[in-house]
Amino acid sequence: MSSRQRYSRTTLSEINVTPLVDVMLVLLIIFMVTAPLIQPGVKVDLPQTRALPMEADESKLILSINKEEHIFLGETQVAYEELETKLRTNSRVQEEKELFLHADRTLPYAVVLDVMAIAQRAGVDKLGMVTDPVSSLQKPTQRPAQRRP
Repeated sequence: MSSRQRYSRTTLSEINVTPLVDVMLVLLIIFMVTAPLIQPGVKVDLPQTRALPMEADESKLILSINKEEHIFLGETQVAYEELETKLRTNSRVQEEKELFLHADRTLPYAVVLDVMAIAQRAGVDKLGMVTDPVSSLQKPTQRPAQRRP
């Protein structure tokens, strides 16, 4: 018995994680490729200008007003009457004091100004207006005819 070595069977208590790591890396690559393609937001027909394009920063807080005059703070719809309260209680607005406004081009000017005034009363110091840039091949849209009293 001493000349022969005894082999005992032991159970393998380790898990092979290589396939798991492979699957996780593939999923990571898929999400990294598809994440920039997904741009959530409220559908707003923005006015066009010849301004220089702004760097796209997904971390900015956006206040949107669509053509039905519904107001959205980020993705959440907010009633007009509750807007000032929501902005005052929003920790991000109070910390950054910055907001970007997406307003539909068909909105009356007074609606946009009212929302801007509410944002100012709520403590927003920097309010950026977001527009669509006019392409070099496209003529800028005609100015609307001025109303005369």
